[in-house]
Amino acid sequence: MEQLENLEWFHPAMNRHTAESLLMQNAQEGTYLLRPSSTEGECALSVRCENSVKHFHIVYTGTEYKFGHGKFDKLETLVEHFQNQPLIGGESGQLVLLNSPYPRDIEEPDNYESVTVHAEFSSGRNKLQQEFSINSKEGYLTKLGLIFKTWRYRWFVLQRNELKYYKCKTDKMPIRVLDLNECTECCKDNTFKDKCNLFRLKFTWRTFYFFAATEQDMDEWIRVITWRLQNQRKISTNSQ
Repeated sequence: MEQLENLEWFHPAMNRHTAESLLMQNAQEGTYLLRPSSTEGECALSVRCENSVKHFHIVYTGTEYKFGHGKFDKLETLVEHFQNQPLIGGESGQLVLLNSPYPRDIEEPDNYESVTVHAEFSSGRNKLQQEFSINSKEGYLTKLGLIFKTWRYRWFVLQRNELKYYKCKTDKMPIRVLDLNECTECCKDNTFKDKCNLFRLKFTWRTFYFFAATEQDMDEWIRVITWRLQNQRKISTNSQ
């Protein structure tokens, strides 16, 4: 498998969740990359589809490469196969045309990171009474659907006690607005063993499941939402 290092679209240090985050945020449908699989002796082809990223195994037996029903005796033949823009599909029945590889070395855009968490201090007449208020957080999360039980990549915006999610970052109207005043719990979850960085939001009428691209991002979402819930409970208690 050493020959794979010579492929410009082979990402030797990338895992499944990083590939999903990278392709969903930066690539068009049909963009693909090759990365190591969690199974020894195998690689995975990660492909950007319309609303998700699909993963396909490429197995090296020691003498040939196996991809789907195809067998390739050398790396050059495998590369030529992808250059012919094959149409592939998995168990979901979704077909996608492979049209552009995602290179390992890509020039980074010259821009600044946007603010995803905003905090402010507000104080009254008594300087000893200060409230630390986390106003907002935004970013991509993958959410489990209610009816079809499929995972969808969505843009989330937390403002005050509302968590809104959109199909993509540029949309003006949210798909839904969740009132965190009705939320009873926000915590890490392990219901789905194949998902890392998973957490849940529990309401009396439904439990929502999400997973983040990194553990740090998951922890930050949990911390910010939990702070909002605790702060809201304090306000409710003091007003009684």
